[in-house]
Amino acid sequence: MKNTLTAAFLLAASLLGQAVSAGELQLFSREDFRGQRVVIADGAANNFRDFDFNDRASSLVVRSGTWELCEHVNFQGQCAVFERGEYPNLRQFNNSFSSAREIERRREHGQGWGWGRDNRDNRDDRWREERREERREERRDYREYEQEQRGPAVELFNDNGFRGRVVQINNDLHTLRDVGFNDNANSMVVNYGTWEACEHADFAGQCRTFGPGRYPDLRDFSDRISSIRRVR
Repeated sequence: MKNTLTAAFLLAASLLGQAVSAGELQLFSREDFRGQRVVIADGAANNFRDFDFNDRASSLVVRSGTWELCEHVNFQGQCAVFERGEYPNLRQFNNSFSSAREIERRREHGQGWGWGRDNRDNRDDRWREERREERREERRDYREYEQEQRGPAVELFNDNGFRGRVVQINNDLHTLRDVGFNDNANSMVVNYGTWEACEHADFAGQCRTFGPGRYPDLRDFSDRISSIRRVR
């Protein structure tokens, strides 16, 4: 009987300890803890789509525990660690969380328990840079698609009225000498995008912006364009 009571007491103590140590994470759809709220208290949520909250977290509160939030489902991609506290905005992460789980706290190079601000900042910097690179890749892919579907983005002509020699441009050119067209443009067609044309190489000197349209006479900018780049 004594052994049975002892075992029961130990089991109850174990369950109580687990309940006390269980972490709680609260996510909010708007900054400053406003909007829709989602509470995660069972240790992990491997896919925020399960409760219609994918890429929607804009602020969060860690009530207890240490939590790792990741940009992809199943704790993949770039992740950030949040310890107990309030985080009124998640702008630096582009609100891009898709999964979360409670993790053990770790000692980081003598900085005490936890990840340490320097380490978190480094992870955040890497995350932001990788997100920027992803967006650059997306823009490049879209521009390649535009080229395939629409033809050249810009056409430069060495005479007024879209006559004479023509040069087709789809990418930024630091110098039109590369295509043998420096200071030769007298008319222009912009099929898509917004482009900045400059009088010197490397986009220096006086510049002008041209949106989609036909420019039969560049007037005082004729024979002056030495570089051109897309700005939007």
